[in-house]
Amino acid sequence: MTQADVVILGAGAAGLMAAIEAGRRGRRVIVLDHARAPGEKIRISGGGRCNFTNLDMRAERFLSENPRFAMSALGRFTPWDFIARMAAAGLGWEEKAEGQLFCAGSARNLVAMLMTDLNAAGATLHLSTPIETVTHGPDGFRVATPRGPFVAPRLVVATGGRSIPKMGASGLGYRIAQDFGLRVVDQRPGLVPLTLGGGLLSRAAALAGVSLQAEIATPHRRFRGGLLFTHRGLSGPAVLQASSYWHEGEAVTLDLAPGQRPAETLRARRAEHPRQMLSRALAADLPERLAADIVAAEGLEGRLGTISNAALDRLDAALHRWSLVPQGTEGWRTAEVTLGGVATDALDGRTLAARKVPGLHFVGEVVDITGWLGGYNLQWAWSSGWAAGQAV
Repeated sequence: MTQADVVILGAGAAGLMAAIEAGRRGRRVIVLDHARAPGEKIRISGGGRCNFTNLDMRAERFLSENPRFAMSALGRFTPWDFIARMAAAGLGWEEKAEGQLFCAGSARNLVAMLMTDLNAAGATLHLSTPIETVTHGPDGFRVATPRGPFVAPRLVVATGGRSIPKMGASGLGYRIAQDFGLRVVDQRPGLVPLTLGGGLLSRAAALAGVSLQAEIATPHRRFRGGLLFTHRGLSGPAVLQASSYWHEGEAVTLDLAPGQRPAETLRARRAEHPRQMLSRALAADLPERLAADIVAAEGLEGRLGTISNAALDRLDAALHRWSLVPQGTEGWRTAEVTLGGVATDALDGRTLAARKVPGLHFVGEVVDITGWLGGYNLQWAWSSGWAAGQAV
């Protein structure tokens, strides 16, 4: 049996941050993870450059039964606090669209920084260590593993969600919460491509690889950004954002020319180039394959001089209001995050401790807090891990 002051389950962003903070406070910390390497989701984030935070943190950019729950931790350990740590480690960063911050170099450097901090804090990391059972008794929390039991009066669950199971994601954290009587909100994939069926799938497959700036609207939210047609349906940043708000059976509406007036533009071109084919004229503002697809779908191909104003208005409407019902999503395999998780009303917003189970904390993705695409989820991991690390 190995004893410690704190045992942390999970060596991802939230777990490593909790371990660093607890270790800096003089706690004997042990981190357990079934993976062979720490911080694997950090490493692959942002195409290997890690979109590690966003400068615009606000409650409405998180999904939860209670999005404001996240603001206590986010307000006490801010994006600028994490940036300061990177600067102290000599790591650079660069800002992209909408306050998204990426590592200037490889995400591996960020993982290395965390490991340096972990070691300096005196915490011990055991990798390739699956969790068998978690129980509670007079001596504290007992975590059974193939290495033997680990026992501590405080336990931090940072096991992540169900997304990307090939990296070992599972429902372990939710089972632990339920075993201790905590309510868990049903989970579903978030930030995930949408799939299409039937004729819509045939159209998308023919357009696979075509990308453009577009808007996508669900009944609940609208997003503008990149849209990508795939062999299975729709992807790209705007689609991933919308997917977190989409529910099975609902229609989504695509605006393939946001802020543009295609009919007006085409009328002007008709006056100058009446013999030009409609699809070619439209391709001046849209990807060529997409322009040809839309024109064919509306049955309007012909020379501009033969296309009536009414037909151009119909084409305009098709571009701005393409309504379709996705068949589903690509599921956990490609989802970037998990929606749902340990209910926020079961936790203390300041310490992330279970209200009814002293010494038990839940941090990161396992909690019912899910951010938008763009660094929000990693900042929640840093902040929630930091908050728990101050309390254990």
